[in-house]
Amino acid sequence: MTLAEILASLFPDGHSVVVENGLVTGGGSLDGHPLHVVGIDGTTPLGVDEALTLSAAVLEAIRAGDRAPILVAIDSDSQRMSRRDELLGLNECLAHLAKSLLLANHSGHPTIGLIYGHSAAGAFIATALATRVLAALPGAHPSVMDLPSVARVTKLPLDKLEDMAKSTPVFAPGLDNMVATGAVHVVLDPGKPLDGQIRNLIGNLPQGDHRDRLGRERGGRPAAQDVAARVAEQARGA
Repeated sequence: MTLAEILASLFPDGHSVVVENGLVTGGGSLDGHPLHVVGIDGTTPLGVDEALTLSAAVLEAIRAGDRAPILVAIDSDSQRMSRRDELLGLNECLAHLAKSLLLANHSGHPTIGLIYGHSAAGAFIATALATRVLAALPGAHPSVMDLPSVARVTKLPLDKLEDMAKSTPVFAPGLDNMVATGAVHVVLDPGKPLDGQIRNLIGNLPQGDHRDRLGRERGGRPAAQDVAARVAEQARGA
């Protein structure tokens, strides 16, 4: 689905969402209740300027004080890998965006990610994975790192990583693998109105982060939940 189709299905009575230079801001009414929308469209790379603009939109929604949910719509490239962005502190700006979304969630604004296109690397982490839950539409293609990049970082042969990815979802990009690891909470049905599906998702949001549990239940990350629990136990005992 395109962003226009998503918005029409989500807000059948109209909305104020606009897209400017690939950045999505605005909102609409979901069953008479406000829903803020921010995001990135058209496989736009997420650089310093984009991260700060989206962070400002999230912080503005927090200042509104309505505690309305925030939907983060995502179809991006990776972070913008330019000399200018790196010199201006791209890593800090991406972290600021992620922390803005975490602050919104802790301030009573449930955050829901919706990936409908591509996203990768720092852009994926600072948007989709910084929300309380992440939904997806069929055809989405998220990845933290593609296999050729993994090969360069780990110095492992690409063919070995490709074999590992067939049985180990954490090594592989793509929607099915993100579902298996628990990163994607649910895949929505584009054949049904999205307003009802998003409304139900908001109404049944889990308290806390359950991605480790989902990854264990789905077989994509069988050890992560136990490891995280042991780390937390040791931290409390320190």
